[in-house]
Amino acid sequence: MIEVENLTKKFGSKTAVDHLTFSVKKGEVLGFLGPNGAGKSTTMRMVTGFLPPTHGDIRICGTSVVDRPTEAKQRIGYLPESAPLYNDMTVAGFLKFGAEIRGLSGSDRKDAVERAIETCFLQNVAHQSIDTLSKGYRHRTCLAQSLLHDPEVLILDEPTDGLDPNQKHEVRQLIRRLGESKAILFSTHILEEVEAACTRAVIVDRGKIVIDGTPAELIERSGTGSLTDLFRNLTTGDTEAAA
Repeated sequence: MIEVENLTKKFGSKTAVDHLTFSVKKGEVLGFLGPNGAGKSTTMRMVTGFLPPTHGDIRICGTSVVDRPTEAKQRIGYLPESAPLYNDMTVAGFLKFGAEIRGLSGSDRKDAVERAIETCFLQNVAHQSIDTLSKGYRHRTCLAQSLLHDPEVLILDEPTDGLDPNQKHEVRQLIRRLGESKAILFSTHILEEVEAACTRAVIVDRGKIVIDGTPAELIERSGTGSLTDLFRNLTTGDTEAAA
């Protein structure tokens, strides 16, 4: 469903993403982990076609994002980091607007909006103005817009960032449920999300993948039973060198 091959992004002399290769199949939830500045968000933006790669390719359901971006993007639902909202709209109004942008109209638009509201548990606030929502409901509204066209692939950039523990739990459960029928790639720096939501995870550091495996495999590789220890051992090279 998602195939990334030799993906590279340079900004001048700086290499932000360095020849990444990985894939995500239907039914997989791949957690994309790494410290700040590791290249996570840049990778997500290239996978969704928001940024062009310097080298490499991304295929969504067999379609190249580089060569056929419009067709590839139709298969993607994208929740960017700090996703924007129109505060003067109601939740339902915002989702109707999003559905129209996706080319949906009439009963198809109505059904899509109702399905997204139900999936993200927004029934109680559907007719409420977005500027009156809590951060948790705002986040769910952003997630709902990515589901309107029932995409086969979901790209979620820091989907639980800034949420309280209860809200994080709800979003993780939703991601696991959606992952049963879709291919999901989501970036995070929260290690507990590996066990809570992922079927597989990769850790990136300085633009490169340093480990790839199931949560159980990563815990075993740690040698201590701690993902935190594994993460620190794989991603603190720069800090140790500076010390």
